[in-house]
Amino acid sequence: MTGSTGEGRTSVFEYAGGTPAFQALAAALHERCLADPVLNHPFSHEGQHPEHVQRLGTYLAEVFGGPPAYTQTCGTHFGMLDLHARMGADDDLGERFVRCFVLACDDAGLPADPEFRKALRDYMTWAAGDVMQYSPQDSQVPIDVRMPHWTWEGPR
Repeated sequence: MTGSTGEGRTSVFEYAGGTPAFQALAAALHERCLADPVLNHPFSHEGQHPEHVQRLGTYLAEVFGGPPAYTQTCGTHFGMLDLHARMGADDDLGERFVRCFVLACDDAGLPADPEFRKALRDYMTWAAGDVMQYSPQDSQVPIDVRMPHWTWEGPR
C-alpha cells in the first residue's frame, strides 16, 4: 500500500523508482506502440526526434513529480501538444495508447500497487484526451498551456 495521503507520502515519481523507472516505462511504451497496428505509424515515422524515448521518459517523470528536466532541456507542454496536433487521428487512438501504457507499466516492472497504478492510468487517460482534442486539422493549441503535474489525488 502506498501510505496515507499527506506530507509524509512520497511523490508518484519517487514511489515508481525515479528517473530509471520512467525511462523503462517510456521504452516499454514505445515498444508496445510499435507493436500496435494503429499506433505503429505515428511511433515509427522518420521525422521522430532521435531521442524520443528518452524525452518521453523525462516528460513523464516531470509530470509525476520528478525534476523539471523536460521543460529545461526539451521544451514546453505547448510544444509537445503542438507537435502532436492536427494529425486527424482515429477516434480510438487515445484508447489504444492508454491500453499500451497500462501494459507497459507491467513490462517496465513498475509497482503493482492498485493506488499507484490508478494514478498512472488516470493521468494517461486525461493526457490522451488532452492530445486528442487537438487532433482535428483546424486545431490550435493555446500558447499558454502549462505542464501538467500529477499527484496521487490527480492534477495539481
